[in-house]
Amino acid sequence: MRLGKSGKVWVWALGPLLILTVIITLITKVGSGVEEQQAAPIEVIDIERITLLDEGFEVTILNSGPEEVTIAQVVVDDAFWNATFDPSPTLDRFDRAKIAIPYPWVEGDPHEIRLITSNGIIFAGEVAAAMKTPEPDANRFMQYALIGFYVGIVPVGLGLLWYPLLRRFSIRGMQAVLAFTVGLLVFLVIDTMQEGLELGAEAPNVFQGTGLVWIGAILSFLFLLAVDQSGNNKNKDKNSNQHGIAYKIAAGIGLHNFGEGLAIGAAFAAGEAALGTFLIIGFTLHNVTEGVGIAAPLLNAKPKWNVFASLALIAGAPAILGTWTGGFIFNDTLAALFFGIGAGAILQVVYVISKMILRESQRIQIPAVSWFNFLGITLGIAVMYATALLVNF
Repeated sequence: MRLGKSGKVWVWALGPLLILTVIITLITKVGSGVEEQQAAPIEVIDIERITLLDEGFEVTILNSGPEEVTIAQVVVDDAFWNATFDPSPTLDRFDRAKIAIPYPWVEGDPHEIRLITSNGIIFAGEVAAAMKTPEPDANRFMQYALIGFYVGIVPVGLGLLWYPLLRRFSIRGMQAVLAFTVGLLVFLVIDTMQEGLELGAEAPNVFQGTGLVWIGAILSFLFLLAVDQSGNNKNKDKNSNQHGIAYKIAAGIGLHNFGEGLAIGAAFAAGEAALGTFLIIGFTLHNVTEGVGIAAPLLNAKPKWNVFASLALIAGAPAILGTWTGGFIFNDTLAALFFGIGAGAILQVVYVISKMILRESQRIQIPAVSWFNFLGITLGIAVMYATALLVNF
């Protein structure tokens, strides 16, 4: 039977893949052919979450190492303790298990939990200050939603109320406001990447959390850039373009505010109510200036009130989702990826606004990097840095 031209193409396309599959299968089944005695077992257990219940601790663990691991003993505060495992104390690679430890923890006290494998390797987790972990219920959901509303939607909306004042500026003043927006967003990019890299470092090494931050940032930047460029020829209306940029800024800031909600929810879930309250105050003050940045591209347009309402919702509502996620289902790996995506989205908005400033400067024959614009960028960074101090200190 003779193959046609298309059949030969498929043979050449699939042949190397089939050969590669056979080779990998042989290596997996037979081995590499190099016989060496392993010096020590390679075991890696990640303690993903410690939940405090009335009856004791519930520890969620992940085997992220290359070999099977068996938890032989559990030690709490230097004392061996009985524990039950769901589904089993033996975990294959990438298996998860929950360990129920009936321990009479003391509210406000620190506790240490150590897991000893059958090979004698120890993995430890700490509870800085014991407090019962909040359980998902309607009341708690509403409380977290209210926190996200205060932190996200309210301050962004207050910032948008400065729109009538901003419209009174001259052309150079409007350029400076756009530059101020660039300064705000540059700070947010740096801050978001830093937060993501810190979370990535805490994630299980096998998932390469810090790499996920960079991958998320690059791909989201390129994806949004492709979407923007594909729509350039379809959308020639200047007013619609200004609205589009404002919505992009709101979406990028929304992803950043999702991260702020994560921090607040995680603080309350860990029993650090004082830290959570402090974060609420700091982030609320910090986010007022974001409304100014969202309004800046609309200075030459005449948006209706519903546009401002939707912008405040897009930029602020993710704080509610972040607070729920941080309080109930926080995951370092996914959080690192979300931060990376947020940073890429914000960076793409910086690129778009910078092009807008350059194009408008060429049209009215003024320098793109004038002293007004330079001061606007500097002031934007300085304002965000100053308000961030309220969160960090």
